[in-house]
Amino acid sequence: MTNHAAATDPTPYARLTPERVLDAVESLGLAVDGRLLALNSYENRVYQVGLEDADPVVAKFYRAGRWTDAQILEEHAFAQALADADIPLVPPLVYAGRTLHRYEDLRFSMTPRRGGRAPELDNAEVLRRLGRLLGRLHNVGAAAPFRHRPALTIRHFGEEAGAYLLDAGWIPPELEPAYRSVLEQALVEVHACFERAGAVAQLRLHGDCHAGNILWTDAGAHFVDLDDARTGAAIQDLWMLLAGSREEMTAQLGAVLAGYREFREFDPRELHLLEALRTLRQIHYAAWLARRWQDPAFPAAFPWFDEPRFWQDQVLALREQIAAMQEGPLPMPPAY
Repeated sequence: MTNHAAATDPTPYARLTPERVLDAVESLGLAVDGRLLALNSYENRVYQVGLEDADPVVAKFYRAGRWTDAQILEEHAFAQALADADIPLVPPLVYAGRTLHRYEDLRFSMTPRRGGRAPELDNAEVLRRLGRLLGRLHNVGAAAPFRHRPALTIRHFGEEAGAYLLDAGWIPPELEPAYRSVLEQALVEVHACFERAGAVAQLRLHGDCHAGNILWTDAGAHFVDLDDARTGAAIQDLWMLLAGSREEMTAQLGAVLAGYREFREFDPRELHLLEALRTLRQIHYAAWLARRWQDPAFPAAFPWFDEPRFWQDQVLALREQIAAMQEGPLPMPPAY
């Protein structure tokens, strides 16, 4: 397990030079050819590494202190279980019997390179096919529990995240009363949504199933990045495929569930959680940016974050989420 000093280091990648990346990959007995391409990633650092006489591989260097070794290995085991079930997802490669590797103070894993493009989420057939894949993924996810990775909870994603933003002084003083008030009301509505849903089934999830973590090819979709895999309700992996007006989301949900229910039943009570989970993600995302702000990659990628306008928009967005949660769930589409 990472020590406390490493866990709280605001710039954990300051010493991750291109030379160290290549040295780490070579430590596995691979012959690198010097080609190195940084891929889009902020929480971790991910590189495409060229090899001599072999296809390039992708090396993922884990942020110190975020996950324990046991939690990372549980993610790897879940990825392998999905691959074994013929679900299109790229599991980590095994070297010397291991998927999690160390080089000096670095922890990293390796995967084959797989390309693709973003799925067309405005296409009903694409949504139906993604629903089929998620139904199959959830069948595997329900077969066994996570023992080390956490659950998606209101406390972590909402209450603790919101308290951090307020206590650490991220809200501009002139906006703090409004943000504090709307946050409190939003969390009341989130709790009410969870109470209306009741004790829905909990299973292993992808956890962050947005379009950026789905790659589409002529053969269809494949999932990437299980870094946020955790325990929760199935709707967590479905709602990020929906966007737009209530009417548009109702049609999109119908397409997704048409595919999903070919492989797995869906509990309609989970629809009470859809807007609540969207609200929790909004709060958690802002806290994630705040906690990572000392990492130089974050101000460069998100320069708008510490501007008052961002927090004005957050207040408005939370008010919209309160209204959405009070409006009630989307209607359950009929069975196809």
